[in-house]
Amino acid sequence: MDELNRKSVEEFKRSQKIPVIAVLENIRSAYNVGSVFRTADAFLLEAIYITGYTCIPPHKEIKKTALGAEETVDWKHFANATEAIKNLRDAGYKVYAVEQAKDSLKLQDAAFTAEDKIAVIFGNEVTGVEQDTILQCDGCIEIPQLGMKHSLNIATAAGVVIWEIVRTRIQTEP
Repeated sequence: MDELNRKSVEEFKRSQKIPVIAVLENIRSAYNVGSVFRTADAFLLEAIYITGYTCIPPHKEIKKTALGAEETVDWKHFANATEAIKNLRDAGYKVYAVEQAKDSLKLQDAAFTAEDKIAVIFGNEVTGVEQDTILQCDGCIEIPQLGMKHSLNIATAAGVVIWEIVRTRIQTEP
């Protein structure tokens, strides 16, 4: 870890986080949940909000893909997305569903500033983000897809969206 210049758990916990929160709504696969934890750790996200029947740590399958990130990334569980969105709004976050929808914002056109506090909601592997949840959001972000398929695995989608949101906020070394 030293050779790779990686943070220890304690250093991670003390680090200033990027004000982005990933919200997981009714994710069926614990492996996908673990992958999002790992992505959240990689990009120093503020937290993960887990809603509905999405499994929570400690869980064997989360641990297998998170590789310890479930120990570093802060997370909260909410009974449903409505409760999570209320919490986010109270904390000053703009909330976006990651979903293909009418009038969705193409990911490459999302112009968030470094000061923006952003929450992105990722939905169920089959049904996506619930319509009721979408209606509570500030909008939808869509990942443009050029091939035959029109969906990505939630772990892949989270990696793409989160990277695009945080990449302009990353401090470059002098």
